[in-house]
Amino acid sequence: MKLHRIALALLIVFVTTCAVAQSDAQKSFDKLKSLVGTWEGKTPAGQPAQMVYRVTSGGSAIMSEIKGPEDMVSMFHLDGDRLLMTHYCAAGNQPRMKASLSPDGKTMTFSFVDGTNMASPQEGHMDHVVFTFTDSDHHSEEWTFLDHGKEMHERFDLVRKN
Repeated sequence: MKLHRIALALLIVFVTTCAVAQSDAQKSFDKLKSLVGTWEGKTPAGQPAQMVYRVTSGGSAIMSEIKGPEDMVSMFHLDGDRLLMTHYCAAGNQPRMKASLSPDGKTMTFSFVDGTNMASPQEGHMDHVVFTFTDSDHHSEEWTFLDHGKEMHERFDLVRKN
């Protein structure tokens, strides 16, 4: 009987842990939904930048479009207990990244998981992205491109247009 109680306690801990992980992914997804709209800012080089976020696919995905000379799209969606992003890059590949949310909810980091149309993980690709949520009308995105061990960073400080 004691063994059954221990097994039941372990099962409850496991189920609770899974529920917390799922709620963290959902919390991250909901945080991204707060970005719906058009955002404007500048690149570090002073070039204008525009990002557009919208919910699509019956609410199951969020699309982000970086508008510029090389328009790029990123799609965000839940996959069980994780939030994934697929970035359709001007480099011609599609890296996938997994989200982690800081305990205070102000920073979300997407880290490389894998990618398509890449001969190897050393090939140039977006490796991670950090979203910093300042308030409802300001956020920043820092994108890191990794190419054979060399990192290149691009930061966008954005203000809500609508």
